[in-house]
Amino acid sequence: MALILISTSFSHNAEIPIQHTCEGQDISPDLSWTGIPANTKSLVLIVDDPDAPDPDAPKMTWVHWMLYNIPSETNGMPAGVGTKELPLGTLQGLNDWQRTGYGGPCPPIGCHRYFHKLYALDSLLPNLKHPTKTILVKAMEGHIIDHAELIGHYRRHS
Repeated sequence: MALILISTSFSHNAEIPIQHTCEGQDISPDLSWTGIPANTKSLVLIVDDPDAPDPDAPKMTWVHWMLYNIPSETNGMPAGVGTKELPLGTLQGLNDWQRTGYGGPCPPIGCHRYFHKLYALDSLLPNLKHPTKTILVKAMEGHIIDHAELIGHYRRHS
């Protein structure tokens, strides 16, 4: 069985609702997953936007949210999950606003894609002390068993 990542907030390749963006309440969408491989020791969630700042001339991938060492028995995150509600043992990385936690879509121009990526790892990662995406991805090398993606789109309304 393959690892599958879904949300009741939006479908794959559909628009992300405004409440999950900077124009709304800026709360994380609910996410759930199935098909976690039997030898999984931890999960990693990375949400990023490869279309920054302009989808017609992208210059960087903007990181919106990173969680790692999510316990393997966890099967999702509720909408608007805060630090205190994260599963025990879950650690956070820095987003590109230089803070932990979720930061929703807020594209300056055009319609951007937001990749919600879940990774199943064969190990627990050390405490990386709020790593950047580069540091987290390097720590994951050689430990990824499976991964799944859920892509949402968003264009600012104002």
